[in-house]
Amino acid sequence: MNKHIRFLLFAMVFMLLTACQSKSDVASVPQQNDTTAVQPAQAPSQKEVQSYSTAIKGKIETMRKVPVYSRIAEQIVMFAVENPGEYVKKGQVVARLSDVALRNKIAHARARLEKAEFQYQAILMGQGYKHDNLDAAPEKVKQMARINSGYNEVKAELNVLESELAYCTITAPVSGAVMDISNTLYGAAQPGEPLFYIVDTDHLKVSFEVLENEVPRYDNGAILSVSTVAFPSEHYPATISGFTPVVDDNGMVHIEATLKPHPHLAPGMTAFITVEKIPPSNP
Repeated sequence: MNKHIRFLLFAMVFMLLTACQSKSDVASVPQQNDTTAVQPAQAPSQKEVQSYSTAIKGKIETMRKVPVYSRIAEQIVMFAVENPGEYVKKGQVVARLSDVALRNKIAHARARLEKAEFQYQAILMGQGYKHDNLDAAPEKVKQMARINSGYNEVKAELNVLESELAYCTITAPVSGAVMDISNTLYGAAQPGEPLFYIVDTDHLKVSFEVLENEVPRYDNGAILSVSTVAFPSEHYPATISGFTPVVDDNGMVHIEATLKPHPHLAPGMTAFITVEKIPPSNP
């Protein structure tokens, strides 16, 4: 009898524990529906829709690379440029040529001119005009006397030689950095052959290419942000200045933007151009 009572008690306790556990499981499981709640997407602002940013690789270039020439063939006796990268200012004397031969020619030309003047006077006096009153001769008579005496020809030659004497001093046509030095001290300067080039570092631009379908993003006059490999943390403003009027075989369009001069910018540097633009909203 006692065994039956104990068995019944254990059975009732087990049933109570089982019922409590089932109730706890039901309470811990959240109720699930057949449909999933969807959060409504927030409409982007007009600024987010219209703004865009892109980075493009380009190259910093100079707007002018000016050759420095000698106008006459003479030996270089002073050459102020030694190493590429040297900075020269506009008007600075960068080379001098030997003027010995020219000065000798000028001396001979002046002697011939003096002789031509004497012959000119002799022609006029031969036509009856007094030595102290040659100006009384008509202009046509004096003109014929200058031609017959050779005065005009010698005078013109002397003017050319004196001009060439000024060519012996060569000055920098622009300010900038020197590059491509092709001559040296005591070398022979030849007309038409540049002694070196000057890169105008005061007028720089950045050039890059974009796909033709991206051209509308780059308005003429738009402001760009330019950084370089050498100074990646520095950003320099650039203003779009022009486009090539044709599309190349790869579907690319060449764009250029002007840069303000900076000590950390130099022609040939690799540049990264960032375009951040918000087109004007429609009214």
